[in-house]
Amino acid sequence: MAKTKKGKKHVAPIKPYKFRRRYSQVDIYIRKEKNFLYFIAFSLILAGLVYPYASIAMWVGFAFAGYSAIANDSIQTIGTFIVSNEDKKWYWQWLFMGSIFLGTVYYSWVTFDGDVTYQRLSSKGFDQNIDSFVYLQLAAPIVLLLLTRFRIPVSTTFMLLSVFTVSSGAIISMVSKSLMGYVAAFVAAFLIYIALTKVIKRFVKGEAHGSWVIAQWIISGFLWHTWLAQDLANIAVYLPRQLGGWEFAAFAGFIFIGLGFMFFKRGEKIQNIINEKSEVRDVRSATIIDLVYAIILYYFKELNNIPMSTTWVFVGLLAGRELGMRLRTDGTAKMGKTFNLIGRDILSVTIGLVISIILAVAINPVIQDELVNFFFE
Repeated sequence: MAKTKKGKKHVAPIKPYKFRRRYSQVDIYIRKEKNFLYFIAFSLILAGLVYPYASIAMWVGFAFAGYSAIANDSIQTIGTFIVSNEDKKWYWQWLFMGSIFLGTVYYSWVTFDGDVTYQRLSSKGFDQNIDSFVYLQLAAPIVLLLLTRFRIPVSTTFMLLSVFTVSSGAIISMVSKSLMGYVAAFVAAFLIYIALTKVIKRFVKGEAHGSWVIAQWIISGFLWHTWLAQDLANIAVYLPRQLGGWEFAAFAGFIFIGLGFMFFKRGEKIQNIINEKSEVRDVRSATIIDLVYAIILYYFKELNNIPMSTTWVFVGLLAGRELGMRLRTDGTAKMGKTFNLIGRDILSVTIGLVISIILAVAINPVIQDELVNFFFE
């Protein structure tokens, strides 16, 4: 019997592998942030290796804290400055703000006998030099970096200082002062913008006069100085309370260079918290925001030496401003987006507070004992 020739089977063309694979959102994020996640993993491993050696660990912790504070907290202060000066060269902005930073820390270092924090760490619960570290104290600023990457405006004050406090009273004092700051900023911004929104809009029209640019640089510089006097404690908490000459040079030089990198990058991910608010790109609106913020921070700086969260003050300021502007222009209509922005920012800082308290409880046996006594005795 003659053999029948079998016909070739139809074979569907195989698509290249990259077209067959379906990526989930997590896969996409991991691929996009691969280098950053490598850096986080390396940092966590490094923290685990050096934390038993206090003389090395304090500088590693300072480096992590300095970078996280520059990437997260400083945007609150100079974020409006960056976004409203996009037409200016980044290095002029860096040299201006960097010079103010150097002058601010040098004045504190000379005046307060080696203390670069304007005595913020002299308050009860933070006044002791650190002679030994635990792993979570070095990991806290790394966690802060990770949250910053997700655009969460976490309070650096709570995240970093709470893991060093030796009593729950210090944390309660920080939270109380920060809540006062949030309420004061919210109310002040709300009243100013609900009363003056239409007047401000009249000024904001057209090209800004050159004097506005000068005014903004001066006010932003004053705000930057005031913020530094509050928040340098978050970075210096890893170091001795009095710094020698070489220690001061390392402290100031590292942050100065870090500021340059931030200006070169035009802010980190957290800058988007500023960009999504109404009209912050206009130099006149940015100047008004910075002036209100500077006055509030200056008041609380002079009130007492207890550290406070400038993040909460800043979030309260933007929330009050956004609500006041929306009510003045649209009435009660179209409030959904405004309340969504306010609620999202409040949720973000609350998440940061909860994480910082968990870290503080996990690290400090004194706080653990206080909680046990409170609930079971």
